[in-house]
Amino acid sequence: MLYGLRDELDRDFNGTLAAVRRMGYEGVEFFGPYFFWSEEYTRGVRKLLDDLGLACFSTHNESYAFTPDGFTRAMELNRILGSRGIVAVRGLALKTGRLAYRGFEGSGLDGYHRLADRLGEACERLHGTGMVCAFHNHAVEFEPLDGVRPIDILARVPELRFHLGVASVGQVGNGPVAFMRQYPGRTQCLLCSDWPVRPDGKQPLLGDGKEPWKETLAAADRTGGVEFYLIQQESSAIPPLEAVAKDLAAFRRLTDR
Repeated sequence: MLYGLRDELDRDFNGTLAAVRRMGYEGVEFFGPYFFWSEEYTRGVRKLLDDLGLACFSTHNESYAFTPDGFTRAMELNRILGSRGIVAVRGLALKTGRLAYRGFEGSGLDGYHRLADRLGEACERLHGTGMVCAFHNHAVEFEPLDGVRPIDILARVPELRFHLGVASVGQVGNGPVAFMRQYPGRTQCLLCSDWPVRPDGKQPLLGDGKEPWKETLAAADRTGGVEFYLIQQESSAIPPLEAVAKDLAAFRRLTDR
């Protein structure tokens, strides 16, 4: 996930992608700002990716990309990039806090039913394109509302896939393995980050937390339907490029890849 390298990309976009490739990464996920690229600029990014030998696995989209016109734009930019998935990265809008202005309108279980309808429409529009619509969860979707988990409402959309956040699920429920067993074949991507957050507010490196990675990765391969993995490193105590390099090395040790 390139979101964790957002400051580095602002300083040197091409150089940061080249550094990621040199580490051994095979693909990336672009985030919010990509939506405002022109088609010409996007074609230039695609050429850069091709020259580096990097794939665009998916894109990370805010709620405005899921309006009718916004989704048309997202589809075209993702087609140019060669993306496999257009991913909704927000659930319902928060009413307070620093992310209060983001997310889909609505509240409670009714809001999640309407969100499921919106994502279902997106799934239908992607028929025949080689792309899927996916949802990137946060902890809140696994916390029951009136006895119902919002993630289970979203999972009723049969074609919706999931980008499953290991750390966010691990801290609030039975963990990602339970979700993948409940919904086999529905997890397009596993978002790999460890937990819990340290007392200083920093995220542990992959393998330095509590996640039982061998079990989780085995379930991803055998049950989840995972097509690719993304490292989700956003707040390490060490410089971001160093952190994602260490995380990739840890992932390879855990998977023998």
